[in-house]
Amino acid sequence: MKNQRGFTLIELAIVLVIIGLLLGGVLKGQELINSARVKNMASDFRNVQVYIYGYQDRFRAIPGDDAAVRAHVGAVAVEPPIAADGDGVINGAWNTAANGDESCIFWQHVRLANLAPGPTAAAGVDCANANSTYVPRNAAGGRFGVQSVGAVGNFITIVDAAPMTGNYVACSEGILGALALQLDRMLDDGETSTGSVRANIAPGPSRTTAQVNATDLNVNMTVCMAF
Repeated sequence: MKNQRGFTLIELAIVLVIIGLLLGGVLKGQELINSARVKNMASDFRNVQVYIYGYQDRFRAIPGDDAAVRAHVGAVAVEPPIAADGDGVINGAWNTAANGDESCIFWQHVRLANLAPGPTAAAGVDCANANSTYVPRNAAGGRFGVQSVGAVGNFITIVDAAPMTGNYVACSEGILGALALQLDRMLDDGETSTGSVRANIAPGPSRTTAQVNATDLNVNMTVCMAF
């Protein structure tokens, strides 16, 4: 009977090194993907400020709330739900399901003004359908939106001792806690329970602090930024 030859220590070591390199490559690739997602999400928060202030600078009105929107961006534009509103408030929740809310038609107005990409046809203004292509999405596939601070009560669904301040708030959902922390470091103070960027477990209030801790890193969060 022929002797059966096993693996030598050198061969085993080579196999382990190859496995280590493969695992390292996978982890590094995932890190790069997450980094790209965070940068994309950060751009969402920065760009929405450009949309509002760019529109305001051009038309002296707020998108979604513009009482003269058809004269400004075209007859196809959906007007604010209250005639001659123009009160400087983007009414409705950032994640509204009502097509007539100013927070919904906001996106049509900024797109018709060539400030943002996306569908502009009046018939396509659809915030009621969760799968609508009209509704903006972040890099993780979660919904992204904007509203005025205090327009519909507790806009961020977070109870904080130090409320967020600003005129407007943009929110983005379905963001892992680990990425929420990276976003806060990039855009604010690195602490998700203070400053202009806050986070909480999606979809609603589950605690009285917005701080992301070690147990939340793989939990979906809603991140909001006031400005």
